[in-house]
Amino acid sequence: MIRISVGGMRAIWSGVISFGMVTVPVKMYGATEEKRVAFHQVHAADGGRVRQKRVCELDGEEVALSDVAKGYQLPDGDVVVLTGKDFEGLPEAIAKTISVESFVPEEQIDPIMYSRSYYLAPDKLGVRPYALLRDAMESSGRVAVVRFAMRERESLAALRVRDGVLVLETMLWSDEIRKPDFDFLEKDAKVEPKAAELKMAELLIDSLSADFHPEDYHDNYREALEEVIEAKVAGREVVTPPSPAEGGAQVIDLMAALKASVEAAKKTRVAGDGAGERDSGESAAPAKKAAAKATTAKAAPAKKTAAAKKTAASATPKRAAKGARAAAKSADPHAKPARKKAATKSTSTRRSA
Repeated sequence: MIRISVGGMRAIWSGVISFGMVTVPVKMYGATEEKRVAFHQVHAADGGRVRQKRVCELDGEEVALSDVAKGYQLPDGDVVVLTGKDFEGLPEAIAKTISVESFVPEEQIDPIMYSRSYYLAPDKLGVRPYALLRDAMESSGRVAVVRFAMRERESLAALRVRDGVLVLETMLWSDEIRKPDFDFLEKDAKVEPKAAELKMAELLIDSLSADFHPEDYHDNYREALEEVIEAKVAGREVVTPPSPAEGGAQVIDLMAALKASVEAAKKTRVAGDGAGERDSGESAAPAKKAAAKATTAKAAPAKKTAAAKKTAASATPKRAAKGARAAAKSADPHAKPARKKAATKSTSTRRSA
């Protein structure tokens, strides 16, 4: 009985293996994962994520994903634009089929052709034919060369057996392998090593020869980088960026402006209190300005007082009392209209925020 534990693995493709008249329902899983320290681009000042936008280079406008098409640039600079409809007529007959082309000796496939590795696990109804294909391939010592389509692209692949599981190795096409064209390979530039040098090199290889154990090798750079990150976490050298909200940048700017306004108001108030304690000779000009402000402030309350008296005469007793208090407050020569105005301004700021 075949038992494959996929744990947290998620199938990325499903279809059938087809060879002759036999079909094997399978699901595909990623066989490898790159373990690297992943970083985000952030603002160094506050740790906020830096986002990239799709912007048209011609008009500078942001382009929605639904308006993005594929473009093939011609040698003269012109662009052929392809939309989804242009891809509808392409061959899709093997979209869900891994079609076996032939069985070949594994040593005839150059490892440079291999690209990505995937596990193929049998579906519930395909366990028996899966085991049949696996065991037959293992006894023959051959691998299957197959074609299949994934992510809107047809791929060449090799099907082999590893630890009792079929492994699909995607391959590059022959015209995707670059030819090594270097000057030192030319006949005139070819260097022949001396016999003694060659003998010493062979002895060095023999001294360093060993069996390959993958677990003996570690990513020293990744491990050192993880230690740096852990040390920063232990020392609390971390930044907790604020949660982004709709129009988040504007909210942050507004809060900064409000805080700056509050601090400026505090400094102004302290400076005003200190000026009142100075010698009158040292503050003659400020005194004139204060007197002018007081005159202006009293002129407006005088009008309000007359209106308040008129309102109080025709209103209910409760409203009359309220109007009288307002009139008395306006008539008070020691009133501080500057503070009242500042409070009104603060309230207005909060409402707009």
